[in-house]
Amino acid sequence: MDGDAILLMLALGPASAAGFYWAMHRHYRNTDKSHAFEHETAVEVLALTGVEADRKVDEIRATRAPRIQGDNVGNHRQRVQPM
Repeated sequence: MDGDAILLMLALGPASAAGFYWAMHRHYRNTDKSHAFEHETAVEVLALTGVEADRKVDEIRATRAPRIQGDNVGNHRQRVQPM
């Protein structure tokens, strides 16, 4: 090989890396296809109270117990099953 072919091969590596980076950036970012959400999307603001849709379903008391009834923390053989 002559000197020009070697220089061409050496320049081809960084050029192909830059091209691959640019192609992946365009593919995953889609900057040419995206839109400005803040400017192009209409958002309706509602009341934050939630009184219209919220209703009480249930009430849970005595949640300060340190253990859950029926837990198996102390029984290692019951917790870990061989595959």
